[in-house]
Amino acid sequence: MSERSTPPFRADHVGSFLRPKYLLDAREQRRNGEITAEQLRRVEDRAITEIVRFQEDVGLKSITDGEFRRTYFHIDFLDQLGGVKTDVPVMVKKPDGSEELAPPVMRVVDKVRHVKDIQRADFEYLKRQLSPGSTPKVSIPSPTMLHFRGGRAGISRDAYPDLEAFYQDVADAYGEELRSLAAAGATYVQLDDTNLAYLCDEHMREGARARGDDPSELPHRYASFINRVVAQKPAGMTLAVHLCRGNFKSHWAAEGGYEPVAEALLAEMKLDAYFLEYDDERSGDFRPLRFLPKDKIVVLGLVTTKLGQLESKDTLKRRIDEAAKYVPMEQLCLSPQCGFSSTVHGNDIAVEAQRAKLRLVVEVAREVWG
Repeated sequence: MSERSTPPFRADHVGSFLRPKYLLDAREQRRNGEITAEQLRRVEDRAITEIVRFQEDVGLKSITDGEFRRTYFHIDFLDQLGGVKTDVPVMVKKPDGSEELAPPVMRVVDKVRHVKDIQRADFEYLKRQLSPGSTPKVSIPSPTMLHFRGGRAGISRDAYPDLEAFYQDVADAYGEELRSLAAAGATYVQLDDTNLAYLCDEHMREGARARGDDPSELPHRYASFINRVVAQKPAGMTLAVHLCRGNFKSHWAAEGGYEPVAEALLAEMKLDAYFLEYDDERSGDFRPLRFLPKDKIVVLGLVTTKLGQLESKDTLKRRIDEAAKYVPMEQLCLSPQCGFSSTVHGNDIAVEAQRAKLRLVVEVAREVWG
């Protein structure tokens, strides 16, 4: 087996990391008006420099900024597109009488457009922190996030009487962002997508039906949607997608194998690589991987980020062998199943467990692929 010199790498990861306490404190100070945005950014810079060293020290080749400048993995990006509005989160009462913060709701209220570079300055800072041989990686939310949660009702009929125009405008906005990143030297971008994984869950599929969508047709529509973005991908850029069934404070939102979306996801999308959650039985078996074309890579998310217990090397190797019954070993890589902190809140896992799991990924990848 061979080491990979281009992303995704044999040992890779999804992108987000637990925020250090001093960064969380600074964010709270900013919310209270006690420090300026510039002062918060300097604290973020320090934390990002440290998380870069952390990733390089455990042996990773792809390096992110840990998503340390974000509150939510998706909203902080999508809210900066023209035409997108996010409603303020509110407290809702649960059936047991307790209260919890409902997730923010995004709505398309006008024509979607790329009004400014969103990730470029953040990427440029990340790139300056890297050692030679490391590859900076940028994660951004999948464009499907602007459709699935609200469906047709979440998209202005005045702006978009025809959804075809919506899909193209969003793809064009993403194309401009990818070109902006490429101009700054980015070669590795990941789209984070919960929606295709949610469509593996019958409860979520029923929710789609209630919104007026056909859950069996949506994966193919989303494949076409994402392919409009891929068509604008700059030369030399690896564009991957990561699927997740929810990752908030070690909780998930959906379960079910990939079979309902596998053909659209793997055979129809023209992406370069797939980060697929496979850390437990919620994700089903590896049989859906039979749809993977010979020119694409699957990164097996076998190591959970939701629990601190460390997986055994033997178990991981056995599961890689199981996946290799459907996909040649050369087309496989290894990673955790998701980020460690998809939102600022973080999963219920210790920093040292985070380190141990990443080292495990690196060591197993080295032993399996050389």
